[in-house]
Amino acid sequence: MPSLNLVGAGRVGQTLARLWQRQGAFTVQDLRTTTLPSAQAACASITAGRAVSSLQAMLPADVWMLAVPDAQIAAAAQALAEARSSDAPAIVFHCSGALASDPLSPLAALGWHTASAHCILSFANVDAAVAQFPGTACALEGDPLACDLLRAAFTAIGAQCFGVQSADKLLYHAAAVFATNFLPVLQSVAEDAWRATGVPPELIPRLRASLLANATTNITRLGPAAALTGPAARGDTAAIARQAAAVSAWDADAGAAYQALSALALRLAAQRG
Repeated sequence: MPSLNLVGAGRVGQTLARLWQRQGAFTVQDLRTTTLPSAQAACASITAGRAVSSLQAMLPADVWMLAVPDAQIAAAAQALAEARSSDAPAIVFHCSGALASDPLSPLAALGWHTASAHCILSFANVDAAVAQFPGTACALEGDPLACDLLRAAFTAIGAQCFGVQSADKLLYHAAAVFATNFLPVLQSVAEDAWRATGVPPELIPRLRASLLANATTNITRLGPAAALTGPAARGDTAAIARQAAAVSAWDADAGAAYQALSALALRLAAQRG
């Protein structure tokens, strides 16, 4: 089976490597992280691989995963190209949602096949991510040969793969931000406003649990448009204007967000007729 080297091995790298090793999609070979102890800990988590202290110490591999933070991908690709310029061309990919395969250009210049692969899953904990992974959507972008191999590897561990164009990566990833990252922000604003208007603090956790649970259930069961409630669902623009003014008087940023989200809510309401 193809060999896999990891440069960097955080939660995403450890999760994927453990799944691939377990499934037999790849043989996890060498791992290099910021320190030798962290590489050794990653190997223990994956239950496979050899921790090394430098790129030069890594054996040649069929596939390389740059499992480093987005801001470090370009530098890692450049360092790998300089350290492995005498290797036969291989496949190399990163797992950023916002970046296309362009930062891997130093390796592409050596004839390597480059790609990006992004899984829409929270990797807050490796064990939990391993258990939750089957059925995860995975966006692939880049060189066709690299994408074909990665599609087979991700499918083997239960991913649902699809292609994304390089020019669409930022918008694609912004969609995931809308779906997940902004929810805690909106909830925090709501709770601040409740506290500002005298809602008893002991009631707020109950409100949080019940409203979020009901909203999630309705969106999952009915879809976003049918689950929409409130003044936008009724087309009550006058009520929206009054509430926007009240929110703006309390917090200018929250007021701007209220107006922008209300405009999107009205558009969503129009879609359902």
